[in-house]
Amino acid sequence: MNEVLVDLLARNAEHAETFQARFGDVQDAQHPEAVTVCCSDSRVLQDHIFGNDEPGHLFTCGNIGNRVVQRTASGEAVSGDVLYPLAHTGTKTAVVVGHTGCGAVTATYDELTEGLSEPPGIEHCLSLLEPHLEPGVEALPDDVGRAGAINRLVEYNVDRQVEFLVASDDVADDVDVVGAVYDFQDVYSDRRGEVHVINVGGETDVATLREQYPEIEGRIRRLWEY
Repeated sequence: MNEVLVDLLARNAEHAETFQARFGDVQDAQHPEAVTVCCSDSRVLQDHIFGNDEPGHLFTCGNIGNRVVQRTASGEAVSGDVLYPLAHTGTKTAVVVGHTGCGAVTATYDELTEGLSEPPGIEHCLSLLEPHLEPGVEALPDDVGRAGAINRLVEYNVDRQVEFLVASDDVADDVDVVGAVYDFQDVYSDRRGEVHVINVGGETDVATLREQYPEIEGRIRRLWEY
């Protein structure tokens, strides 16, 4: 038997022992307080980054590039996995979480600047990011290095995903949409693993956000105010 699978099942046995008494209130229905949209990067542990160990508390969506955009026959739409809790479970908070050094953003940057050859599935995912990131690539400062460019585009991507949610007729006006970046590379601070808020409802000006939300003033940071 595959040793990785054996280890995963052993870890799951520990999980089941710990969690068996925590499903009583959510076995038949869910009403999560927030939907989080994170990159599926293995270094981004969606529930753990928010200290969540409560079934039913967070509706977690993951994909490369923390995208909320889905391509349909009629054009781009809010991805169904993101929209479901907003439309059907009473969830009123959506948090889009990018992360430092994002591989999907890096690949999109390389595709836009140099061209890449990827398998069709990856190419499709990148094609959902490209039109939204291309203006950001063009606006990058001339004096920023590659790593700095990528991390600025991480913010730019989060901003575009937030913008898409806010503008969508499918997302109710009373849904709070927040954009953030998870940092494990000492880019925003020396506290690896912190989430930094960069966008609330489309507002990206740091001074304005800190004035509006003084209770999280120290967690509001941006690398790039373009």
